[in-house]
Amino acid sequence: MPEYVLTLLFTAAVTYLLTPLARRVAIAGGAMHEARDRDVHVVPIPLLGGLAMFGGLAAGLVVAAQLSPLGTVLQGNRTATSLLLAGGVIVLVGVVDDRWGLSPISKLAGQAAAGGILVWGGAQLAWLPLPYSSTLVLSPNQSTAVTIFLVVATINAVNFIDGLDGLAAGIVCIAALAFFAYYYRLTQAQNLPEQAGPALASALLAGACLGFLPHNFYPARIFMGDTGSMLLGLLLAYVPISSIASLDPASLRPSINRFPELLPLLLPVTILVIPYADLLLAVVRRTRAGLSPLAPDRKHLHHRLLDIGHSHRSSVLIMYLWAALFSVAIVWLSISKTKLFVFGVATIAAMVALLLMSMPRLRWWERRRRPSAAAAGTAAARAAAARAAAAKPAPAGPAPAGPAAAGMPVPAGPASNGAPSGTAPVGPSAPAPSASAARAVIGGPARPADDGPRRQGTADPLTAGTRRPPGVPAHPR
Repeated sequence: MPEYVLTLLFTAAVTYLLTPLARRVAIAGGAMHEARDRDVHVVPIPLLGGLAMFGGLAAGLVVAAQLSPLGTVLQGNRTATSLLLAGGVIVLVGVVDDRWGLSPISKLAGQAAAGGILVWGGAQLAWLPLPYSSTLVLSPNQSTAVTIFLVVATINAVNFIDGLDGLAAGIVCIAALAFFAYYYRLTQAQNLPEQAGPALASALLAGACLGFLPHNFYPARIFMGDTGSMLLGLLLAYVPISSIASLDPASLRPSINRFPELLPLLLPVTILVIPYADLLLAVVRRTRAGLSPLAPDRKHLHHRLLDIGHSHRSSVLIMYLWAALFSVAIVWLSISKTKLFVFGVATIAAMVALLLMSMPRLRWWERRRRPSAAAAGTAAARAAAARAAAAKPAPAGPAPAGPAAAGMPVPAGPASNGAPSGTAPVGPSAPAPSASAARAVIGGPARPADDGPRRQGTADPLTAGTRRPPGVPAHPR
């Protein structure tokens, strides 16, 4: 265990330190993700985060080769070479797509080429488990086709869920840790040293995700882009494929593993249920609409959580919890001796709790409070509107026509309503002008901020004066 932990931490540290450099490279090279209608961010974000992950993967492989227990895993085979070559092809395709853009067919060709390199390195599905402890042996051509298909499907599944800050990296990290727990258990409890390779790949994958997450979690400073999402999908597909390729079906004994004839396939499908389900729903939805399965839209699972009313951060955390529930449940089922009844009750209870957390409309205890809360909110809004209407000053009437409106002196005459001689009458029939209107009359600048209501019994000094003597400036400044 210490050697795995050391490899994971070193991979995470290198990825974390290389991410700011990858961000600068993306900005300098113009690999920026502009905001689109289906995106949740509004400013351009640098891409190419996958470059840092690939650097962390390479560094982790170098360290693992120097550790005595893990060094033997990488000796005498093409594991490290195939991972670096396939990862390099995927990263190259991702960089070109992030900077200049590629057609879906070109990306599929690059993904298939990376899958072919993994097959060359020895990671391929030579057999599939069947019920009643039987297996389906595949021919070389069938094995190659099925392996490449699973690699391409997993790459695109991870790419589809990369829609919120930190979502893809977090879900892949949870899946990698679940894979590591299971395969490490096989190496220890069942003495299967050949499963050390999948366990090492899981540790490297988890380290790359953990090192990148601090820079990518909301609010993200950098996106992994297709460079990172395709690299994570490639590694995520490699882990279970390499396990089945090196695993003897007879070695999974029921005394250690429940349902040994199904676990090799049940484990990856259950752990990856979130990205696979999102991929399947997207393909069905788009083909029914007459679109390409790779056509973008805004109807992924994380988009639906946002539409329900969850915030960006809470949507990501809910997806984390769903992924953790399925991953922990299947690993617990495979290596624990808990009774199936207890396991089923605990799993169902966790699923109900997550459903209530994910879908507020299912919370029946809040339905009774919603009408009263709505009525209270309506009453408060009406009270606020009444107070605002009461505090609003009366609008100033139209300026009286005549000499006063033109700024000319008003002829002396009898006072009206107690106003001094020589001033415009002020009373109910002629509302008092505001301060800004008075300044405009006498030649001063208007000040809308002074047009607030005045206390009763006070007069505006600008409007209470008499005729201006000759030679006196209109408004001393």
